[in-house]
Amino acid sequence: MHENREISSTPSLTAEDRPAKAPSRTAGMHVLEKSDCAVVPMNQPNKATEAAAEVEEGRAQMKENIDQSRMVPTQSGNRMSQGLDGVRKAAREKKQERFTSLLHHVTTSLLRDSFYALKRQASPGVDGVRWQEYESGLEGRLVDLHSRVHRGTYRAQPSRRVYIPKADGRQRPLGIAALEDKIVQQAVVTILNQIYGVDFKGFSYGFGPGRSPHQALDALVVGLERKKVNWVLDADIRGFFDNMSHEWTTKFIEHRVADPRILRLIRKWLKAGVSEDGQWSETKQGTPQGAVVNLAEYPAWRLG
Repeated sequence: MHENREISSTPSLTAEDRPAKAPSRTAGMHVLEKSDCAVVPMNQPNKATEAAAEVEEGRAQMKENIDQSRMVPTQSGNRMSQGLDGVRKAAREKKQERFTSLLHHVTTSLLRDSFYALKRQASPGVDGVRWQEYESGLEGRLVDLHSRVHRGTYRAQPSRRVYIPKADGRQRPLGIAALEDKIVQQAVVTILNQIYGVDFKGFSYGFGPGRSPHQALDALVVGLERKKVNWVLDADIRGFFDNMSHEWTTKFIEHRVADPRILRLIRKWLKAGVSEDGQWSETKQGTPQGAVVNLAEYPAWRLG
């Protein structure tokens, strides 16, 4: 619940998806178990820019995506309109649907919104590039990044390993991703949130868009004050993030995501490794804590 440290905000929410204020504490707003807080792009894609970038790629699959940019193909062959809103609608109506074509939603517009959703003052990754530096010449950088993602030439960089002290005196390892990795990860998170967000329970607070540990504490206080409570169970999975199986994480995601290009991106991030004191080490299991895309959250949503 506390590990997603690289995001200061998310691309704008639709009015109907914003959580309403509770009369007293924020906890009251989630008791109905709604699927809320959809994350959608703030701006409409620049069609001329997108088409030009995709024509350069010379891929038949991308040409199909240009022609059908407003449609969302799914495994069943049905098509939903309105881009990411269509993805969310299909995910809500068909709980077993597997989405076979999602990457075309990663547009330069979504990459731009993802860039501005990152923390301005976040520490740089192994690339040494800070937010303010990347903003200089942003549009050209995003067009190039978009092209590399869709051509399959985008390469994930290892996370820079840093440590922060824990309350018990131990140190918590964090992985700081390179700036372009953060941007692409945020874009993919925005897409995945449309699919998994409809399964999110109102009483769950871990990793959900617009949710926080403070809201969970508020809900606990309200429950203790208003309900008859005889006991409280506090449980934790020791070393969960450090010991996650890459294979099983991918299998969980494949329950709903069948786009091989999105899955390839996820595998790149899982296998990128970490860099500590200039030394690279392979990551055979686990996912870096502190990354924009926290892959643990999607299996967690499936488990409620």
